[in-house]
Amino acid sequence: MEKSCTLLVHFDKGTPAMANEIKEDLEGNDDGAKIDAMKKAISLLLNGETLPQLFITIVRYVLPSEDHTVQKLLLLYLEIIDKTDSKGKVLPEMILICQNLRNNLQHPNEYIRGVTLRFLCRLNEVDIIEPLIPSVLQNLEHRHPFIRRNAILAVMSIYKLPQGEQLLVDAPEMIEKVLTTEQDQSAKRNAFLMLFNCAQDRAINYLLTHVDRISDWGELLQMVVLELIRKVCRTNRGEKGKYIKIIISLLNAPSSAVIYECAGTLVSLSSAPTAIRAAANTYCQLLLSQSDNNVKLIVLDRLIELKSSHRDIMVDTVMDVLRALSSPNLDIRRKTLDIVLDLITPRNINEVVLMLKKEVVKTQGGELEKNGEYRQMLIQAIHSCAIKFPEVASTVVHLLMDFLGDSNVASAIDVIVFVREIIETNPKLRVSIIIRLLDTFYQIRAARVCSCALWIIGEYCLSLSEVESGLATIKQCLGELPFFSASEEPEATDASKMTQQVTSNHVSSRRPAILADGTYATQSAASETAFSPPTLVHGSLASGNLRTLLLTGDFFLGAVVACTLTKLVLRLEEVQPSKIEVNKSSTQALLIMVSMLQLGQSPILPHPIDSDSYDRIVLCIRLLCNTVDVRKIWLQSCRQSFVKMLAEKQLRETEELKAKAQVSNAQPDDLIDFYHLKSRKGMSQLELEDEVQDDLKRATGEFMQDGDDANKLNRILQLTGFSDPVYAEAYVTVHHYDIVLDVTVINRTKETLQNLCLELATMGDLKLVERPQNYTLAPESSKQIKANIKVSSTETGVIFGNIVYETSNVLDRTVVVLNDIHIDIMDYISPAVCTDAAFRTMWAEFEWENKVAVNTIIQDEKEFLDHIIKSTNMKCLTAPSALDGECGFLAANLYAKSVFGEDALVNVSIEKLTDGKLSGYIRIRSKTQGIALSLGDKITLKQKEGS
Repeated sequence: MEKSCTLLVHFDKGTPAMANEIKEDLEGNDDGAKIDAMKKAISLLLNGETLPQLFITIVRYVLPSEDHTVQKLLLLYLEIIDKTDSKGKVLPEMILICQNLRNNLQHPNEYIRGVTLRFLCRLNEVDIIEPLIPSVLQNLEHRHPFIRRNAILAVMSIYKLPQGEQLLVDAPEMIEKVLTTEQDQSAKRNAFLMLFNCAQDRAINYLLTHVDRISDWGELLQMVVLELIRKVCRTNRGEKGKYIKIIISLLNAPSSAVIYECAGTLVSLSSAPTAIRAAANTYCQLLLSQSDNNVKLIVLDRLIELKSSHRDIMVDTVMDVLRALSSPNLDIRRKTLDIVLDLITPRNINEVVLMLKKEVVKTQGGELEKNGEYRQMLIQAIHSCAIKFPEVASTVVHLLMDFLGDSNVASAIDVIVFVREIIETNPKLRVSIIIRLLDTFYQIRAARVCSCALWIIGEYCLSLSEVESGLATIKQCLGELPFFSASEEPEATDASKMTQQVTSNHVSSRRPAILADGTYATQSAASETAFSPPTLVHGSLASGNLRTLLLTGDFFLGAVVACTLTKLVLRLEEVQPSKIEVNKSSTQALLIMVSMLQLGQSPILPHPIDSDSYDRIVLCIRLLCNTVDVRKIWLQSCRQSFVKMLAEKQLRETEELKAKAQVSNAQPDDLIDFYHLKSRKGMSQLELEDEVQDDLKRATGEFMQDGDDANKLNRILQLTGFSDPVYAEAYVTVHHYDIVLDVTVINRTKETLQNLCLELATMGDLKLVERPQNYTLAPESSKQIKANIKVSSTETGVIFGNIVYETSNVLDRTVVVLNDIHIDIMDYISPAVCTDAAFRTMWAEFEWENKVAVNTIIQDEKEFLDHIIKSTNMKCLTAPSALDGECGFLAANLYAKSVFGEDALVNVSIEKLTDGKLSGYIRIRSKTQGIALSLGDKITLKQKEGS
């Protein structure tokens, strides 16, 4: 059994020399030395030392001290020393201590009395407490409130002892009298707490008698009242009607802590719309009035819980929740936006979007460090609103297009992706979006944003004026051709030509030069200009962004430019009756493409053009030169693929919403109460609403437990064999940060097992919370033992141990070794969803990677992927259409999130070999090492399984 103590400080174990030094300091007259000595003695006792030689010294030299610090340390010392012998009887020397405690309880100094009364709250020895009871009761009437409040706590602690009711028979009655006359708020709270714990009926009676004055009680007493209400209503839900009125009256209390607890209590006791609305308004009020960011985050968590179960009521508070965006903290803003996006309806969408637009405009003027990231969050929120309610897109799309040239590339990418989706889903906005995009295209500075914008221009410029404007915009942003100066390059392979060239120059300026083949030649200073290397032509100040990006070597963007020009020229052939204009535009497009190829193949850039971009640009040149009819592929198929992608995205989002929706079914023989046939006599409107909500929940099966009995049976683990004298099995419950082992131990022998102890140890980031206790087990009887274990990270852990016991016939202790309990990582992670951009960002940032080679008997790529998804409890982010077809290759991204907020990323890349076997790698990335290693072990173990 653990000792009761209020102080726990690490201290290195001492030596006899240190004990002697402590003794000398205690025997001196210096109070400062005594204080240091007492602190050392207490630290040594807490770390396992006994120090029996100090007791008499402390009785002689420390007890008489009048110093308050010394007296407080003395009480700590008395708290932790052994006061009983091995048989449980009080040691005879404790009589000296008892006399000192009595003197302290009658001491003229209030502090000495108060700390002594507080010490008695932590004393469990009845033989020591019993002589002190009269002195304790006298202090209930002391003039100083500090003494009275501690005296009440001492009475409560004594009354709660196993023999406390015999020691203080009339304690509840005395405390109730104190409660009615007490004026000090802390003492009053302690008195009510005593009745709450020891005489609940008296506490309820007092509460209902003074129900009109509850609002005048102090914060401390009101908090205990709420705790009492929760306890009473949990045991007897039929009486909650009269208590809910008390809670609602406390919602107007001046204390923020009280109204927060009121709101939480109201939600836990009632599901009536009036009660939920009052709780939601209270949380919104706290969200705006509190300055502490941690408090705001906690309140937002409560609002998220309310949203999940009472969305219809929470819809009315959406604008109040949005006001939390005034906080500069990004976590608060992110949670606020998450809540609001789930609460938008046709009624409030215009107000929400207007508020978000105002916030976007604010980010332009401020110089705050996180403005870019906040703007990105707002853009994503507006994007979600526009997808759900397309009618609001016209009010926001032009405002957001001002941020295409944003220095925060992520924000600009979100804007252009939003524009790309809106221009397809809102045909009425196509013309205005194209005009605005062409006007602002020159402001774009990011290559990825340029690529997406060019794709939009190539797909959605349909009329003659739009196509011509698109071609003109691209030409202007590319600037004048060529991209580098066409200076003459020397012929390094012919030394004789070089010699002839240099001899024609002035002899006086000749000097030796080494050619590329190692031979010597001479050249004049005047000839240097003829052989100067080619240089980049950056163009005039009017030259645009595309030229700047191409001159940095971004030829993927060059390939996108070529494809866009090709689409525009092909569409120009359809809408332009003049063949001359078409040929002119086609020639200009070909000149641009050839110039890009020349730039890519010149030595002027550090890296030449990549083969993919080269092939793509050459393909565009061939398409414009040949008369092959490929208009359908270039002008229709790309757009059809995009429409299909949007449809699949919408379908996935719908399926995710359906999966999140709670499905609850009632049993055929469940009782249903008919609200209209019930007696309403004496019931308030709130109670009537609550009855209706309870009936609805009962009818729809919401009151049913989610747990399946079959799943519970799967969690029972056998710890010992059937032939062992002690049989043990454990039911493992994993709940976020806690693991609870409910171990059933059965004595299968005909003997009584004494000092039976379940000893456990852990590997990994697991920690036992309690020390094991000893039990006595009768023959053929059983015992339920619970063990609590704390989890600190997502890592596979192992719990191992044994059962130790003694019998009357055998002197030695018997040990039964238990089977190991493996805590599965799957209990900590759950499938989650994130955007492709967020996945790529995390993939680049996370430093821990675990690479697992594919080694399986499964021969179908999709079957293997499904097996991995099922085994790892992860979500596949790759669209089903991307996995269609039989090409022999498969690549997919999986994502999951742990209960600790950790992200788990998995990339599956597999190839089907000629012999039918699968080959490839599964790569796992995470921020922490534990989750990467544990998932890798799980995949290695599971991938061989399957058909």
